Amino acid sequence: MTGTANTAASPPSLCRMENNIDKKSLWAKDLAKPYTDEAAQTCAQTKQTQRIFGEFQYAAGTWDKQRRVIVKAEHMVKGENPRFIATNLAGDSKHLYEAIYCARGEMKNRIKEQQLGLFADRTSCHEFLPNQFRVMLSAAAYVPMDHIRRVALRGTELEKAQVTTILLKLFKIGARVTWSVRRIVLQLSSGWPWHAVFRQAAARLMAAV
Repeated sequence: MTGTANTAASPPSLCRMENNIDKKSLWAKDLAKPYTDEAAQTCAQTKQTQRIFGEFQYAAGTWDKQRRVIVKAEHMVKGENPRFIATNLAGDSKHLYEAIYCARGEMKNRIKEQQLGLFADRTSCHEFLPNQFRVMLSAAAYVPMDHIRRVALRGTELEKAQVTTILLKLFKIGARVTWSVRRIVLQLSSGWPWHAVFRQAAARLMAAV
């Protein structure tokens, strides 16, 4: 299992995992100076954002040994934006930063999506169990929504849409409902802009049943 943590608030034992280091750290900036200077010079010449990846060995006073620190020396027209991670993972610096470390951002996006789109943050009860049940209901609602996005909406304009967007465009729509002994019919507006996507998604879901 791979984990991330902020070394400013982590015990030395967490250094066995991949850690984030404060970008304002003076020692980190000093050791990364060759990379940050190169990025700054290239940015000044090209007037474009520059990213340079490098690494060095470092041991803080509370660490039991030196560890590999990866630096992302990014310099934009508005100024520098360095990042540092201490890691025990092997591999290319650029790959570890962009493919492994930055993946945590996508994980956070999915958590935020559930909180905001499916009301997982509605935990205002004074007792633990009701709040836990609310979060479980939100998680249960997220599973079919994610399935619809990955399977039914694959290859459409909404394949990467947030849950709130899918709800707004495909679920919260007006329709006329008619029913008989044998069936219930939903009559949607022919001028609805997402009509084709809805029919395609419904067909894929029905085919999987």
